[in-house]
Amino acid sequence: MPEPITLVSHALCPYVQRIAIALFEKRIAHERVSIDLANKPDWFLAMSPFGRTPVLRVGEHALFESSAILEFLEETQPGPLHPSDPAERALHRAWMNFGTETLNDIAGFYSAPDSAGLELKAAALHARFRLIEGRLGHGPWFAGDRFSLVDAVFAPVFRYFDTFDAISPFGAFDGLSRVPLWRARLAGRPSVRAAVDPDYGDRLSAFLRRRGGALARLMDASPLLDGKYALAGHP
Repeated sequence: MPEPITLVSHALCPYVQRIAIALFEKRIAHERVSIDLANKPDWFLAMSPFGRTPVLRVGEHALFESSAILEFLEETQPGPLHPSDPAERALHRAWMNFGTETLNDIAGFYSAPDSAGLELKAAALHARFRLIEGRLGHGPWFAGDRFSLVDAVFAPVFRYFDTFDAISPFGAFDGLSRVPLWRARLAGRPSVRAAVDPDYGDRLSAFLRRRGGALARLMDASPLLDGKYALAGHP
C-alpha cells in the first residue's frame, strides 16, 4: 500500500501551489491541511525548520522546501514533469529558479512603500517577463506541447496579476505577446485552477491591504476592488 501523503499548506503561498499542481498533474492521492502562518502550531514547527510552507508528509517523513519536494515527486512518482534530456532538465531547473526570483520581485512590488518603489519593481517585473518572452516558443507550454515543472512554477507567479490588474495597469506585460498567452493558458489548466481555494482572490486582496504600502493605497482608490473582490473565483 502506498504511504499516505499530506500537503501542509497556506492559502496564499505560491510555493504550495507548485506542489499542489504537481500532485494534480501526477494524479497522486493526498490530503491537504492548511495552517495559519501567523499562528504556527507546534507540530508544524517540528516539521519545518524554516517555519514556512509547504511541507509534504510522506509516511513518517516530513519534506520541506518546494524545490526539494518537487524533485522527490519526480524521483518517486510516475508522470514525469521534467524533460528526459539531462541538459534540458538542467535548463528547466534554472528557469524554475528564475521563477523563484520573480516571486521575490513580486514581494518587493507589493511591499513598496511609495509610488517610486512601486514603479521600480513593476519595471523589474517587466524586464523579467521580457527575458522569458525570448525563451518561449509557440507553446502552449514553456517547452511546447508538454506541461512541465517550469509551468507549475510560473502559474502562481501569473496568478498574482489577476489581482494586480484589477488595481491598475502596471505595464508588466507591455509589448509582450507570448508571455500573456502562456499566462492565459496556464490560468485555464485544471491543475492550476485547483491549486487554490475559491476565495483566494479575496484573501490576497485582504493581505495586500494589510501591507499598508503604495499598492494598498491604490487599492483603496480603486472602484474595481470595492466590496467583494470581483475575481474571487478566477484562477
